[in-house]
Amino acid sequence: MVPMILQTLSIGQAQEHPYQSGLVSSAIVKSSTSEPLQLTLTGLVGDQQADLRYHGGPDKAICVYPAEHYAFWKEKLGRELPVPGFGENFTTLGLLEAEVCIGDVYQVGEVRVQVTQPRQPCFKLAMRHGIKDLAVQVTESGFTGFYLRVLQEGTVQAGDAITLLEKGRITITETNRVIHVDRNDRAAIEQLLLEDALAATLRDGLQKRLQ
Repeated sequence: MVPMILQTLSIGQAQEHPYQSGLVSSAIVKSSTSEPLQLTLTGLVGDQQADLRYHGGPDKAICVYPAEHYAFWKEKLGRELPVPGFGENFTTLGLLEAEVCIGDVYQVGEVRVQVTQPRQPCFKLAMRHGIKDLAVQVTESGFTGFYLRVLQEGTVQAGDAITLLEKGRITITETNRVIHVDRNDRAAIEQLLLEDALAATLRDGLQKRLQ
């Protein structure tokens, strides 16, 4: 089994970025740090989200992206993306979408965190890297990453071991299938809605599909 490790810890502040004919405020450009950081219920101290409608809040306190996927993107895009290239706070080893489940609880440094939903890529990835359809490519690949809520506050640092404390039932890969591919799979939606750990905004969206 591959050890689970917090390889890179990153934070960023909202900045104005030129996009199409205007400016977009985003904190997708983050910088890694080797210093320990305080993690609260709403995220890392020193990190910022510009658009709180879609980013941040307790259900999306931390964005995680697997380090293993960077090799895939280098081959597919013909260029190396910088880490953290997907706006993630945690770049991890050993936590892949096909294995990580909604409701998984992990110990990282002093903190306990819980998986709430897949990351749903938006146009800001295209803006970040100048690749028009990058959000679509990420969605189609299934290499989306995922979000965490914080159950126990404390400090975290790059290099911290990650330990699984509780295991959920439904993988991020399966959740992505329901969100993006088989959108009307009622049985699968109903199973997801049984997950207490599911992020509230995703829960609301799935409930609307059943109406």
